[in-house]
This record gives sequence, C-alpha cells and structure tokens, in this order.
Amino acid sequence: MKNIINIGIPSKGRLRKDVLNIFRKKKLKLISERGERDLIGSIKSKSNIKIFYLHAREIIQRLGDGSLDIGFSGFDLLKEGEINIQKKINLVKKYEFGKATLVVAIPDPWIDVQTVADLEEIAFEFRDKKKKKLRVATKYPNLTKEFLFSKGVTQFQLIESLGATEAYPFTGSANLITDISSTGETIKSNNLRILKDGEILKSQACIFTSKKNLKKKGLKILVKLLSK
Repeated sequence: MKNIINIGIPSKGRLRKDVLNIFRKKKLKLISERGERDLIGSIKSKSNIKIFYLHAREIIQRLGDGSLDIGFSGFDLLKEGEINIQKKINLVKKYEFGKATLVVAIPDPWIDVQTVADLEEIAFEFRDKKKKKLRVATKYPNLTKEFLFSKGVTQFQLIESLGATEAYPFTGSANLITDISSTGETIKSNNLRILKDGEILKSQACIFTSKKNLKKKGLKILVKLLSK
C-alpha cells in the first residue's frame, strides 16, 4: 500500500520500553492482536500506520532499504552500518534515554596497558613471540576497525561476538573486547577494564526516517509529533 506509514520499534529490552513510552505520552494507543509477542501492530484509529517490532540492528537496515519510513534505534547501530546505508537515513532527533558508550576493554591483569597506543606494543609481542594476532571480540566490527586503525593499531584480528562479549577473554576466545556499556559495571564484573582513551563512540536512542519515502502523506506530521 502506497500510503501506509511503516514504523520500526525495537522488539525487546529497555529500548522497547522507552520507545513505547513515547507513544503512550503522545496518546497513540498501540495495538497488537497477540499482545507483547506480536511482531506486527497498529495504532488505534489510525489505519494508515503499521508497526513492526524488529531487532534494533534490522531497523537500521530496513530504513536504509526504504521498507520502513520511521524507525527507533541506537546511534551506535546507525554508525556501525555500511556508509551507503547511512546515507539513506535521516537522523531526526537524539533522545535522552538509551545512553551508552562503545569502549575498548582489556583484561585487568594487563597492568602495562593503559592506552590504545600500548595495545600496538602488545600486538607486536603477540605476533613475534606467539606467532598470533591480537584477537578482539566485538559486535561492532566496522567501528572497532576504524577506531583501532586511526590510533595506529594494525596487528589484530576481529572475532565476531554472538553473545555476551564480556565473556570472550574469560573463555580464551579473544584477548580483548569492544562493547557497548552504559555504566561499565558488567565490564568490571568480568575482570576487564576500559582503556583510558578507549572511548569509540557515545550513543543514545534516536528517531530516524528513511530518505526514500519522505513525501508520504502524513509522514512529516507524525515525525514531528514523535520527536517533540
């Protein structure tokens, strides 16, 4: 349907709750036939709006390909996306919730490593003595690679994290990690420590629009209402 406005809302976690709150405050009643587990919903008495509950990463993808018109996700996930996808998305507003920072964290016992520059030394040591590359576990390969290269760290291998990234050094699957953290507590409790200059990116929840469908009827008014 040409004039249906498609909105993507994170399907789980804190972000979902906070986004649903926005709709509540704007007196927009969300309805799902099967309750919380439903992946598709609508807004009461607004037949031209469809709601999709998706993974926050998928929301960015689908804003990029134009199958969503409006989406709520994290700034970190926009920046992790491919450049050609980022170019197709408008950042409308950053909210005051969902704040977190993407950081580089290393095992606490690495006393000699305080800054990112120190990592390069360790990386060469690994290469020369152990004939191995420094392994970095992450769910943010693009941002991690870009950051480490910009700091002159080149001898490393990225390990894709599929679960709790903090556990990777503990299990020996990686030597260090980059991860998104709001308080730093989980990192500390896993015997890791954030490098002094190890801040890659500050993030928070945002509302985005797809540049492709900005002319859709009623879209601008709805975006204005949700971002006020």
